[in-house]
Amino acid sequence: MTIDRRVLPADSRVSMTAARDGWPLRTYFQPAQGRPRGSILWLGGRGDIFEKYVESLNAWAAAGRSVTSFDWRGQGGSGRTGSDPRVGHIDDFAPWIDDLAAFYDDWRAREPGPHFVMGHSMGGHLLLRALAERRIAPEGVVLSAPMLGFDTGALPFGVAKALSALMARFTSSRHKAWPANEKPAPPSASRQAFLTHDDARYADELWWKAHDDVLVLGPPSWRWMAAAYRSIAGLRMPGVIEHIVTPVQIVATEGDELVSPQAIRDFAARLPHAQLLMLGPEVAHEVLRERDGPRDQAMSAIAAFMDAIG
Repeated sequence: MTIDRRVLPADSRVSMTAARDGWPLRTYFQPAQGRPRGSILWLGGRGDIFEKYVESLNAWAAAGRSVTSFDWRGQGGSGRTGSDPRVGHIDDFAPWIDDLAAFYDDWRAREPGPHFVMGHSMGGHLLLRALAERRIAPEGVVLSAPMLGFDTGALPFGVAKALSALMARFTSSRHKAWPANEKPAPPSASRQAFLTHDDARYADELWWKAHDDVLVLGPPSWRWMAAAYRSIAGLRMPGVIEHIVTPVQIVATEGDELVSPQAIRDFAARLPHAQLLMLGPEVAHEVLRERDGPRDQAMSAIAAFMDAIG
């Protein structure tokens, strides 16, 4: 199905809803087309906006599943949690888990089942953590390139975690963990190369942000980094995720230079009911925004996973 990725579907709506503490969250909803076959809650990654995924969201709605999403507090159209609107900041991931749990409860009560929750990158991490903490219980879960470890090269996880904690002690929400791009990289490094090899889909993201600079977010703060390492370390503890009985489809790639492919494989092996699709090294981090071949493979795997559940 071909759509204009720079126009929201005519039957979709964008609105604001309040989190339990009153924080405004920008939300997206698109009703199911044809025979209803359940509902999807989509969770984007760090710095993401739901406009980036309108192609996938529309495809799922066309397949009969209502689609809902929201921008995490602190990014997109849901305000900022730090003093610099271009720095991605949070002191701890717990408020995001609270937001997800409350939003999920309200969404599940109003949308028909079966209920599927999908998360990309940081959204996948938060989704897995919410499952581990027994805060949500959907019928199925999809993790797209989940943030379960970082590509730190030869630097061990524990050392990187300690370094981030040290830097967080001496910096504020305004201090970027690195100057630009999606990871520490030379000035000449291509942001697109980290995300997708599809020029048109990458340009779509730039178009949306050029038309509304409120949606623009740069690198994370050191405090965000420290919080991320603490949260990942918590999920790495034995017994934390092994109790999860929810079916989980993981779609990831050996070519990911932002999150760790090995960490994804390790976590998949610990989940009792996980299916893992690892695409090749020619595929970058944003699997659902890649070139048609690998993207079609990922979308087909996700569709088959949902169809098997209901």
